[in-house]
Amino acid sequence: MTTSRIIGVDVARALALLGMVVAHMRDAVTAADGGIDPWHQVVAGRSSALFAVLAGLSIVLATSSATTEGRPSLNPSARAALACRAVVIATIGVLLGAVAEGIAVILTYYGVLFLCALPVFRWRARSLALLALGWGVTAPVVSLAVRPFLPQPSLDVPAPSSLADPLALTSELFFTGYYPVLTWATYLFVGMAIGRLDLRSRGISLWLALGGGVLAVTSFGISAMVFSTVSVQQSLIDTYDRGDVSDWSELSDTLTTGLFGTTPTGSFWWLAVWSPHTGSMVDLAHTAGCALVIIALAVATTSFLPDDGRRVVSVIFGAGSMTLTLYAVHVLALALPGSWDWAQEIWVHVVVLGGGGAIFAAYRMRGPLEWLVTYASTAVADAENVTRPGRLFRQ
Repeated sequence: MTTSRIIGVDVARALALLGMVVAHMRDAVTAADGGIDPWHQVVAGRSSALFAVLAGLSIVLATSSATTEGRPSLNPSARAALACRAVVIATIGVLLGAVAEGIAVILTYYGVLFLCALPVFRWRARSLALLALGWGVTAPVVSLAVRPFLPQPSLDVPAPSSLADPLALTSELFFTGYYPVLTWATYLFVGMAIGRLDLRSRGISLWLALGGGVLAVTSFGISAMVFSTVSVQQSLIDTYDRGDVSDWSELSDTLTTGLFGTTPTGSFWWLAVWSPHTGSMVDLAHTAGCALVIIALAVATTSFLPDDGRRVVSVIFGAGSMTLTLYAVHVLALALPGSWDWAQEIWVHVVVLGGGGAIFAAYRMRGPLEWLVTYASTAVADAENVTRPGRLFRQ
């Protein structure tokens, strides 16, 4: 696979970023009629899942230059660089957690997810796809089984103060937090699997879009069919422990707005529920399918454009080339004093992030945090090569 930039991937990254902005800033319930906000219904759960799938894809694209028979070499410096990248991103997430206001910062979980790629660093597409499938089926079951024995989550965003209780932090990062790594590793493996494919092949992109669409629709349909049964509805009502609900209509509205990373644990029917940010089997399948559709269509659509057209698209969706920096800007803007009313306007965030990304892309500049991560990981890789000169391309 060539290492030149795939513009469609940047388009998907930009859409994921803007989707998370909307999810953070739109109220789930409309004030006018008490209904569910339609924009929230579109982006909730799907945008952050797309972000995580793109993390796995990005790992493959970043390491695809050093391959052996289609697989990354066992270059220890590449592993060290990836581990460093994970640590730096997680550290940025922890620091942002100190100022985050009203949003669950994903970056700390995102950094830990990168570490999950190390054991499967050289796996091929088929093996990664099977891993993603198996993980997506078993991880929700494991989560449901072990969480009753773990501390109750604080639902605090990981911050420097969280380091004072490493056991609680570990429990939330892997099992009980907003984006628990145990279940979210599914998205990482999905992204790595599609990254092993030749995404520039229009046929592959279209097949991915078709497969993702079938997965998204089928999982949603299965969930709707299962929960049309009164006994199943009652089982969920009886085991719901996140507040008081009196009937299925009330619980259904609550599930439509989403939970906080996990489901209740009192019934195995929770594995089949569709609700954003639950980590159920259906949630993982539906959101992963949606991510495949968006990535595949973005790549396929931009592949039809001439070079000048791709250049224009790369500028318009330039935010996708520096999502780390722009995500941090978004979090920091939301943390500004309440007297800065403009910082709470969603259109300001969209304009600033989209416009800032376009300017950086037009001048072919790298985002500051992207530069920092690359600098640190490159320095670690160079140091690893110096200390292990005889193992640069060990087979």
